Amino acid sequence: MEIAGHRLPEGSWWDREVTAWDAGALRPAAGSDLTYHHALEAVFVAPALVSCPLAFQDPVFRAPTPDETARPSRSLGEAPPVLVAFEADAGGIEPVSCLVAAERVEFRHGLVPRSAKAPDQEASRPAFRSTPRWPGVPLATD
Repeated sequence: MEIAGHRLPEGSWWDREVTAWDAGALRPAAGSDLTYHHALEAVFVAPALVSCPLAFQDPVFRAPTPDETARPSRSLGEAPPVLVAFEADAGGIEPVSCLVAAERVEFRHGLVPRSAKAPDQEASRPAFRSTPRWPGVPLATD
């Protein structure tokens, strides 16, 4: 599968969850079961437009429609370098249409364990966690 010119590594990537989102990056994690770990992360650098749920399954990536292509241009004044469109199961009756516009997208592949906190501590954990450490891959801030 290819997304924005990047070929995804082979694997089961049907569960998706946004693990971090701020002005610098949108980071959806992917895996076959996100309970204990994830093994793929997309990093949308400098997201300018994000229209997707925080958790979804079975995304089907597709070319953006003409209206979706024009949407970020109307609000930003120019076309974004990266525009990703997909349909996904977000738990509703029908799939939801999603759109992400960003400066660029990078993919990180490798096992990232989930928090081992007790369930009663999960409620106090912030919704947007800090960037996970990828073995052998320095963070941009390092």
